[in-house]
Amino acid sequence: MDKHYNFKETEKEILKKGWLKSKVKKKKNFTILLPPPNVTGSLHLGHALNSTIIDILLRFHRMKGEEAICLPGTDHAGIATQNAVEKMLKKEGTNRWNLGREKFVEKVWQWKKKYGDIILNQLKKIGLSADWKRERFTMSEKYSREVKKAFIHYYEKGLIYRKEKTINWCPRCQTSLSDLELEYKEEKGNLWYIKYKVESQKSEVGNSYIIVATTRPETMLGDTAIAVNPNDKRYKYLIGEKVIIPLINRKIPIIADRRVDLNFGTGALKITPAHDLLDYEIGEKNNLPIISVIDKNGRINCSEYKKYNGLKTEEARKLIVEDLEKSGALEKVEDYVHNVALCYRCHSKIEPLPSKQWFLKMDNLAKVAQSAVRSKKVKFIPKRFEKTYFNWLKNIKDWCLSRQIWWGHRLPVWFCQDKDGKEEKFIVSSKKPSKCPFCGKCEMKQSEDVLDTWFSSALWPFAGLSKTDLKKLYPSNVLITARDIINLWVSRMIFSGLEFQNKEPFSSVFIHPTILTKTGQRMSKSLGTGIDPLDLIDRYGADSLRFGIIWQLGKSQDIRWDETSLIAGRKFCNKIWNAARFVEQQTSKLKTKNQPRTIKDSGLPSIPNGTGQIPKIQSKNQSLTMADKKILKQLNSAKKLIERDIENFKFGKALQRIYHFFWHQFCDVYIEKAKKQMLNPEKNKITGEILIYTLSESLKMISLFMPFISEKIYKILRPKKSIYD
Repeated sequence: MDKHYNFKETEKEILKKGWLKSKVKKKKNFTILLPPPNVTGSLHLGHALNSTIIDILLRFHRMKGEEAICLPGTDHAGIATQNAVEKMLKKEGTNRWNLGREKFVEKVWQWKKKYGDIILNQLKKIGLSADWKRERFTMSEKYSREVKKAFIHYYEKGLIYRKEKTINWCPRCQTSLSDLELEYKEEKGNLWYIKYKVESQKSEVGNSYIIVATTRPETMLGDTAIAVNPNDKRYKYLIGEKVIIPLINRKIPIIADRRVDLNFGTGALKITPAHDLLDYEIGEKNNLPIISVIDKNGRINCSEYKKYNGLKTEEARKLIVEDLEKSGALEKVEDYVHNVALCYRCHSKIEPLPSKQWFLKMDNLAKVAQSAVRSKKVKFIPKRFEKTYFNWLKNIKDWCLSRQIWWGHRLPVWFCQDKDGKEEKFIVSSKKPSKCPFCGKCEMKQSEDVLDTWFSSALWPFAGLSKTDLKKLYPSNVLITARDIINLWVSRMIFSGLEFQNKEPFSSVFIHPTILTKTGQRMSKSLGTGIDPLDLIDRYGADSLRFGIIWQLGKSQDIRWDETSLIAGRKFCNKIWNAARFVEQQTSKLKTKNQPRTIKDSGLPSIPNGTGQIPKIQSKNQSLTMADKKILKQLNSAKKLIERDIENFKFGKALQRIYHFFWHQFCDVYIEKAKKQMLNPEKNKITGEILIYTLSESLKMISLFMPFISEKIYKILRPKKSIYD
């Protein structure tokens, strides 16, 4: 062995050869899903943490003699990928509209071919031993067929419908978004108090005013009611009366609704069903008209008051406030801090507006998903994340499935082109109809919309698998993921698995911590707070990065990143190498061709002789010393405790155990005593065997966390064996 460990050469050598396959007879399957990273993505510390935990479990179950398979692949990431390609086109002096849909989609496929596998190759660098031959892509032909089948299944079951509703609209991406695809940013703004004149024939009401507080005075152009809580004594006498909207002088009713917050503003809420999701729900319940005054570009479009037409909402807001002040309708203005909804991809401000979209009814699907967890068929670890899961499912809204972009699974919906009828006629079919069933003469046109990316991601546990793999690998054993996509992805996979495979897609969901900066900020490349794992691998090595990430896992669901743990990982690598070098030097002179090993290897979880006792190791004229017995007992204890820790998803604790055993009990104590024992001809043979055995078994434990150095040393000790044999 070389004097110093060279991690760069080792990693390059092992990645070139590929991870060795175990030759043991497989007892059973252990399957785990790789959360499919976006084709636009590059490795970040969250990916590194997730893939390292997955790999620990894979290697652990291989040690147990199981066929451990990780199903890898990438997600087409509709909006994110389209944005990336649009940025590229902008640099080329063109845009998607100039190209047209067909040419633009061709460009995206070219882009995917060039950049789409980058992140998977980066995951390989961190040592993820996935089954790369089973790699899938959510826009592959086979996967796409199953996405269409799922849509048609839901439609024929009566769960998918088309309707005009107020939805979240991104003016930049020009598409609808679901509530879960929004981010919220705290913003300093104002609360404007506006006086609406009450018109009534009742003497006790007279020509009084009701004052409404709002953060968006520009939407008053589309008001269709003022709502108060029926339990609010201040306004009970006004329910059923009418008020006049300032500036445009349109009369609207005062209605009662329990969803109005008595403590916000004045307790009276202006209702603009076209431009607020809660207002839409209140409006739908009370049969209010929908008046849209903001268009899809985020500009004012008001037929009743054209002074503001064409202005961006914030420009119109400034003018409207000035006009309200001049008219005497502005009571007062207060500073107000509130959360503003942003697009999760481009971070533009969201404009709620009415749009005809496709929706999936969620009531029954939500009940099915809740039942899976309540019945313990799916278990969350830590258990407290069940609350996040249930809270969303209990307050579920129908899922807006359609997106107005070009990259994605186009809806299997075909429209009749006969314009005589007012109502659009369509059929849902995986293939284009040869003849229109409505007019009998037109060439039916496919819907321009594509499906929400999360719809296809919800099918990830089974879509695109061969029949053999589906039978063999579904359901998987465990899902490793982050807390921010419990509702976006985990819940949807659960009800999709039950809907299409009649079985939960996994039995356990481990929610790993989120990695933050040292000061507790969210890591972001755009904000300059991100850390590139590839840079860390280049400086410290993949094993040290894996060590550093897992070392920081504890009880907290947030990791404040500390690079000193990687330095500790690098030192541990050196310690392992130096210990192995000593053992190799001391035992090489004892080896002969005909000399059998007196100690046999065992898998990680099993105790060497299967009884939990120290194995009997002795030969003629040689017996175990107290030091020999102690290290073997400590080794067995470490193996049992590490097995228990990993089965309970306590990865940080397991790593700390092997670190303590190897560094302090094996290196600091036993190796020092072994140096003296090796000088004694009556003890050197058995001491050498114990050194080899303890090192080999330690490498098996270490390999779960640090596979590169473990594989390298193990192959030096046993050239014809894999660490998993």
